[in-house]
Amino acid sequence: MPLRPSSFAILGAGLMGRLLAVELARQGQQVDIFDAGSAAAEQAAATTAAAMLAPLAESAITEPGVVRMGQYALTRWPQLLAALDQPVFFQQAGTLIVWHRQDAAEAQRLTRQLQATQRILPTLPALQKLDRQALAQTEPALAQRFAQGLYLPGEGQLDNRQLLAALLLQMQRLAVRMHWHAARSPEDFAPGTAGQPDRVIDCRGLGAKPQWPALRGVRGEVARVHAPDVTLQRPTRLVHPRYPIYIAPKQDHLFVIGATEIESDELAPVSVRSTLELLSAAYAVHPGFAEGRILELAAQCRPTLADNLPAIRQPRKGLLQINGLYRHGFMIAPALLDVTLQLLHTGQSALAQDFDLALEMQPQPPDPLARPGAHVLA
Repeated sequence: MPLRPSSFAILGAGLMGRLLAVELARQGQQVDIFDAGSAAAEQAAATTAAAMLAPLAESAITEPGVVRMGQYALTRWPQLLAALDQPVFFQQAGTLIVWHRQDAAEAQRLTRQLQATQRILPTLPALQKLDRQALAQTEPALAQRFAQGLYLPGEGQLDNRQLLAALLLQMQRLAVRMHWHAARSPEDFAPGTAGQPDRVIDCRGLGAKPQWPALRGVRGEVARVHAPDVTLQRPTRLVHPRYPIYIAPKQDHLFVIGATEIESDELAPVSVRSTLELLSAAYAVHPGFAEGRILELAAQCRPTLADNLPAIRQPRKGLLQINGLYRHGFMIAPALLDVTLQLLHTGQSALAQDFDLALEMQPQPPDPLARPGAHVLA
């Protein structure tokens, strides 16, 4: 069902805000987007992310519904990227997980967790256990460095900053009206009244905390390193009981390295301890990082709800709020995008039920024809 012509105000020009602005404008809607920062999205958590698309790897710390969102995104991202006028690096070469001998017990525990997820979600590609020879064939850069590992086929990654730039260009070409350094809250709008947008969609992440007090910040710290001597072909994770790092290789020997997860909304610079642990662990994976150049050390806070799961809610008519993407923003954003579009088109979302996604809709009169569990959007 086509969406009737409407006007939208989107608050927050991070990943979700830009995706929604592009899709709604492409459907012929009038879209204004407001952000407290600049077009560079320097305040958005999406700018700091590694943008890995790893549903099975992430299943160790999240629920099956989020894993299903990640599976869905692996089919949707190629479609979304193909519709952009500017290329974005996208790779689907799987995830590699390795560990040192002293951490074998932790690796066994992780393997059991991933296998349990596969029993629950058998449509996930089966993980592969690698011995030394198979590991060397899968990732030659790590030959002779690790005795065993796990390979998770089908998982992927993209370049977060290229994507944000491509979405910005698309918004410009689709005549989205962009308002930078223009912080707005839902209270600044009266949807549906004269001179106001028909709907407001709030995608501000932690900026929405005054309206959604359950939000909290979970701090992450990453390094961006240029290392010409490192030739990792796919995202690689190191099992470690204290700082399990990930290394995401982008184009031109650029690597995004991260690990830390701190319950804090502090945006202070990266600590010396975190830097030492992060880079020492990366060096332990591949000694070529020793001659690399640190291009950036960055910290950002992911918007997180109490259960670490995303949610969409409608606290009042004409206002939709999307939040709680936690550390899974790029992995689940296409799923949240399509749920939101379903809600806007039909007032309900079958996808939300498939993903066990929390929808907190404004109470509506009961519809005797609605199927159980359906949600109606005002």
